[in-house]
Amino acid sequence: MRAELKRLKSEARPNVIAAIAEARAHGDLSENAEYHAAREQQGFIEGRIKELETKFSNAEIIDPTTLPATDRVVFGATVELDDQGDSSRVVYQIVGEDEADIRAGRISITSPIARALVSKVIGDVVDVEAPGGRRSYEIITVRYE
Repeated sequence: MRAELKRLKSEARPNVIAAIAEARAHGDLSENAEYHAAREQQGFIEGRIKELETKFSNAEIIDPTTLPATDRVVFGATVELDDQGDSSRVVYQIVGEDEADIRAGRISITSPIARALVSKVIGDVVDVEAPGGRRSYEIITVRYE
């Protein structure tokens, strides 16, 4: 998110300002499609910058390694699960919405799986109503890394 904010401020914002200036140079603004498109893009960029800055000002960084190591699943925990349907193993870390990346094994605290796992302990079996259908998982390990 920091890299995106830096890129928006240092590259995207100056580029759109230059595009607006160039479009203004073409004359009549009321019928200038380039000008209107650049202004619309500027609005999106400024909105995203504001959104990211707000998130940073309200953010609280939680280091999972500082959490008390227990068998209970909490925000920041890395959980190994046994899929009761096909006996496969999956590992997820429960993170905030902005950090979620299923390909990297990070799921949002608001996802159906994370909501079902939070406050459960090793050995519990949880049923999850996921978009792909009902799944059951047994909690194998809980780590704070």
